[in-house]
Amino acid sequence: MTDGHRAGLLAIAVTSLLWGTTGTAATFAPDVGPLAVGAAALGIGGLLQAVVGARSLRASAPLLRPRRMLVLVGALAVAVYPLAFYTAMHTAGVAVGSVVSLASAPLASGVLERALDRHPLSRWWVLAAVLGVLGSVLLCLSSVTGSPAPDGPHGADGTAGAPGSTTVGVALGLVAGASYAVYSWASRRLMVDGVPRAAAMGAVFGGGGLLLVPVLAVTGAPLIASAQNAAVGAYMALVPMFLGYLLFGYGLSRVPASTATTVTLTEPAVATVLAVLVVGERLTAVGWAGLGVIALVLVVLAVAPTNTTAGGPPDRRQR
Repeated sequence: MTDGHRAGLLAIAVTSLLWGTTGTAATFAPDVGPLAVGAAALGIGGLLQAVVGARSLRASAPLLRPRRMLVLVGALAVAVYPLAFYTAMHTAGVAVGSVVSLASAPLASGVLERALDRHPLSRWWVLAAVLGVLGSVLLCLSSVTGSPAPDGPHGADGTAGAPGSTTVGVALGLVAGASYAVYSWASRRLMVDGVPRAAAMGAVFGGGGLLLVPVLAVTGAPLIASAQNAAVGAYMALVPMFLGYLLFGYGLSRVPASTATTVTLTEPAVATVLAVLVVGERLTAVGWAGLGVIALVLVVLAVAPTNTTAGGPPDRRQR
């Protein structure tokens, strides 16, 4: 494994740590709806990505222009993700919505790379993906009563699903996992094509942020109803989303999207540990087993030989 590949894995692991704090943070603003939190976090965070990458975006306009459909697809996926994910949480319940959304993302990423980029998937990735899905299932099936739920890249609010709505929630969870995979793949594809990292992330997430602004305008009033709610919204946008996606972009420039989404399966583990340590909830033996299995994912990916055919080496122009 090269130093660059190892650094990419580390950056994405830290991203998962940051994303994993959103469930606990959301408990400090219980009257803010999940769509508002998601739109604020990704909307504001995405626009900040574009602001930080503004210079690179201008310089990379000749590279981005012929790839505008790829940018648009990525931006649409960024906007769809929080809407589908949070609605899945409400309709199917946290456990079902979370595991479907998170577990389907690396599988969808693998399919995208295999079908669109013609990249073979290594046996190491298959092993890590299977372990990650298994660990996520065990974790989401464990009872962490009343705690922030194991959450996806943009958190969860812990609400249970309504009776009879599981099928809709599962469908929305699959949409969430697919959209997460699509924007990860699109960002990675731009970087492999020679678009600098800041420009690729700024274009995709800035575009997604713009699309989420109307949602925030409609649902975001509770965020400014109190200083505490505003502080939670600011934390979500600046730390897990803005800083998290800066690190995520760095990682994507060094590892394939399928590997990145597999590493982020550690996020529900982080969220659950915080629920135990911060909120004071108790995790069952099944949940601890799930944490152990998810930990194996990082071990497998850390010791796996670099698959240079799965995503290709990073372009030398990336900065």
